[in-house]
Amino acid sequence: MLLIDALAIIFILLASFSIRLGFWYFPNTNSSFWLLFSAPFIGGIIFQYFGLYKSVTRYVGLHTLWIIVQGVSLYAFVWGVIFIIGNGIPRSVVLINWILSILILVSLRMSALWLLTKQIFGERKNTLIYGAGRAGAQLVSALRHSPEYKLVGFIDQAKGLQGNQILGLKVYSANDIGGLIKRLKIDAVLIAMPSASRSRKFEIINSLESNSVMVRMLPGIAELAEGKVSIDDLREVSIKDLLGRDAALPNQKLLNKNIINQVVMVTGAGGSIGSEICRQVISLKPKVLIMYEMSESSLYKIEKELASIIKPHIKIYPVLGNVNNKNRLKNVFRHFQVDTVYHAAAYKHVPMVEFNNTEGVDNNIFGTLNCAQAAIDGDVKTFVLISTDKAVHPTNTMGASKRCAELVLQALSQKQRGTKFTMVRFGNVLDSSGSVIPLFKKQIKEGGPITVTDKSITRYFMMISEAVELVIQAGSMGQGGDVFVLDMGKPVSIDVLARKMIKLSGLEVKDESNPDGDIEIKYIGLRPGEKLFEELLIGANTIDTDNSLIMRAKEDMMSWDELKLILENLKKEVDNCDNEKIRKLLIQLVPSFKPQSKIIDILHKKA
Repeated sequence: MLLIDALAIIFILLASFSIRLGFWYFPNTNSSFWLLFSAPFIGGIIFQYFGLYKSVTRYVGLHTLWIIVQGVSLYAFVWGVIFIIGNGIPRSVVLINWILSILILVSLRMSALWLLTKQIFGERKNTLIYGAGRAGAQLVSALRHSPEYKLVGFIDQAKGLQGNQILGLKVYSANDIGGLIKRLKIDAVLIAMPSASRSRKFEIINSLESNSVMVRMLPGIAELAEGKVSIDDLREVSIKDLLGRDAALPNQKLLNKNIINQVVMVTGAGGSIGSEICRQVISLKPKVLIMYEMSESSLYKIEKELASIIKPHIKIYPVLGNVNNKNRLKNVFRHFQVDTVYHAAAYKHVPMVEFNNTEGVDNNIFGTLNCAQAAIDGDVKTFVLISTDKAVHPTNTMGASKRCAELVLQALSQKQRGTKFTMVRFGNVLDSSGSVIPLFKKQIKEGGPITVTDKSITRYFMMISEAVELVIQAGSMGQGGDVFVLDMGKPVSIDVLARKMIKLSGLEVKDESNPDGDIEIKYIGLRPGEKLFEELLIGANTIDTDNSLIMRAKEDMMSWDELKLILENLKKEVDNCDNEKIRKLLIQLVPSFKPQSKIIDILHKKA
């Protein structure tokens, strides 16, 4: 750069004299040679002093350009003072030299930047930023030298911004976004609206869906405030962005009621739901949190996570144990004098439980019974069961076993008044183990195909953090034997979801109408025990609560004396591994249970 600047300065001086004199000037005396060739030395020293040669060329920005203006101004002034006084050169030459030096030295660096960028990064994605606010401007600064994105402009609905330029990028209207994407050959759209509501983001995503452009989202305003705006912070559009439903504000009084300054125990603490319950319980300042989990690795993981954020006055205890070990449960409840239990321990994967009926029934029904009876013996005040929409008109063992667990708690509530038992029923939570979302992402990354069980299948979805927040509030409203149902919004078509994820990845669905597409969708048929659609209510009777997203359901129940006899027979058949009799007893307990698969627990089925 020093050599190029020296040659440029000589050329600029020759041009300056030529422009002033009106003919091509070239020095023909020793003094005029000295006048010409001393300029690079003067300029080089001054530019070095200003740190111009410490700037990395491919990261040239406004700061570097300002340094060039300062350095050139001082150089032109010093050179002019020396040679106007000593040689009587025209003063206008100094002015022309100053202007040309700024223009050419800046142009050289911008040209070098363009060449280096093209050589290093190669072809980049033509990119629009949706949102011309502060977040969008910060994103432009972060992505100026991105190897992946070539910024083309902004999109914004504010008419006062449209047609203007921000950081050198034009602001376009969002009204004809499809035509704009085609005209500018856009490959990616980055949504920089961290404070927008989920419903607003949903509208934007829907407007982009049909264009087969890659869509990325800037994280929330909290992360933005912490200065976390970088390329790495851009995330894929997630299913929560596709739900289009804004979360309701929580009732802080209900959140605190069963947790603040109390001893709280979470069973299944290492699972998707259990670990999120632990996180939220810690934020609500209990006196003690007991994490009860049978998987050592899962328990270690959540214990290490919470240990890094735990407050000094809160104690956490990782307890290894199985919910089928009744004595272990009794000892834990009595030793720690537990106030509140969130029972999340369960086998929940439908095909897995369908293949292993005996273990599913033993864990989900008798594990719940053990926990409930140990809670009564330990004078626990509140017991909250994490249930599922699959318990309603079940078609599989998992759903039937969870409905039986509800019946157990309903019957025990009627039998005694010491421990308040509450059940909270909801559907799929996002990014839980076994969710379709991580599977679809993996399949898209691998080039497909995406596997969907049935074109008509639908599911309810909710953010895991929102579901747990509502579970805690519902548990605080329970009076004993209550079944609460969470408002999951509208069911989502899994086929439509798969197609949206393909489109928003910038790819095309490959099918008969588009054989040259990128990702194929294959329909593989329903898995054992799987339903086309899920329900949240057995009957139609619900009562509103203090939270618009929580409903109290009126469900049929059995007396403890009636239930106990069937449970004793069921336990005997579980111990005998007799799946045929287990299924008959489950149907007796849950008459709405309509099995969709044959007994396939071949590992345990008796001959």
